[in-house]
Amino acid sequence: MDVAKFPVTHTDDEWRRLLTPEQYAVMRQHGTERPGSCALNYEKRDGTFSCAGCGQDLFVSRRKFESGTGWPSFNDPVDGSVEVSVDRSYGMVRTEVHCSRCGSHLGHVFEDGPPPTGLRYCINGVAMNFEPEAAG
Repeated sequence: MDVAKFPVTHTDDEWRRLLTPEQYAVMRQHGTERPGSCALNYEKRDGTFSCAGCGQDLFVSRRKFESGTGWPSFNDPVDGSVEVSVDRSYGMVRTEVHCSRCGSHLGHVFEDGPPPTGLRYCINGVAMNFEPEAAG
């Protein structure tokens, strides 16, 4: 993936300063957090999930569902917020999901989700921030 094509770019040293070590391992080195380890997996409030690297809105809570996998799962991203690429790591072929604004690795998308899309965006919680909707 050509990271220079993204509107938000940083050097490797800058990413290391901007992100926690776990975020850096997931978002910049294509790692995966332990299943069930992130509080965002259990987040039930209305609101928006954004990229921890650049702040772009990625998913809204009404598109989140319980997949039983241990990672936050969504059936549809915010329009234009994510891009996908082929991931051939670990002897598998999967579809990687990354932020369209900064290129950070977010997780993978699978074709076993609920209607209406039939997709399951399985996203590392550490790669996102959550902003609850304002009360009122």
